[in-house]
Amino acid sequence: MTDMAVGVVIQKMINSEKPKTKFNDVAGVEEAKEEVQEIVDFLKYPGRYVEIGAKIPKGVLLVGSPGTGKTLLAKAVAGEADVKFFAVSGSSFIEMFVGVGASRVRDLFAQAKKEAPSIIFIDEIDAIGKSRASGGQMGGNDEREQTLNQLLAEMDGFGSDTPIIVLAATNRPETLDAALLRAGRFDRRVHLSLPNLEDREKIIRLYLQNKSHHIDIHSLAKSTVGFSAASLDTLINEAALHALKNGNKVITQQNVDAIKNF
Repeated sequence: MTDMAVGVVIQKMINSEKPKTKFNDVAGVEEAKEEVQEIVDFLKYPGRYVEIGAKIPKGVLLVGSPGTGKTLLAKAVAGEADVKFFAVSGSSFIEMFVGVGASRVRDLFAQAKKEAPSIIFIDEIDAIGKSRASGGQMGGNDEREQTLNQLLAEMDGFGSDTPIIVLAATNRPETLDAALLRAGRFDRRVHLSLPNLEDREKIIRLYLQNKSHHIDIHSLAKSTVGFSAASLDTLINEAALHALKNGNKVITQQNVDAIKNF
């Protein structure tokens, strides 16, 4: 693959935007929002931290089951700080062409530095960051290992006063390589759990906002134990579609029950 072709592939796999998502758009993860507020402050006012000599973690690992809002929270951090958000999936780094993953990492960090202050978000980081101490799954020339080594080098290449934060998401933190978790890299974790009853009420209320409905939110929250935020979003959207399909202009409990019992 030529350098020009690699560059085209890299550009396609990087999603760059300035999200409009704010903390008010993320319900049910209040503790997690409090933990990342410091990152927002650093990105908005980096000079304050440099002046006093305070160090902000370069990397923050968002840990939680699928659908708990890791990506949404990462976008909200960027939205609150009003900075560029560079989003990639860990699996998109891995190619059959040796060196492409490492090139993608270099280009990703180069773009983020040009747009600093900014956030880099790596979803499913375990796709490239699995432990190398588990039985020789990666050899010295393995594409995944080259990509991981490049990521480690890039994170070591900027100081704690550089207004770039790397956020990464995983639901399997125990599989990650120890080098990723050492001081100066992903040395802070933010846990996102499945929502409890109170959280589910907040999430349902948020998703029903601006929707006409006749639903007892508390009762619905009580009946959706084990649902993630994403599952609740899907349930309410499908209920709205069910209402329209049946010629209703208001979402009712019957619509919700029809979807839940499908």
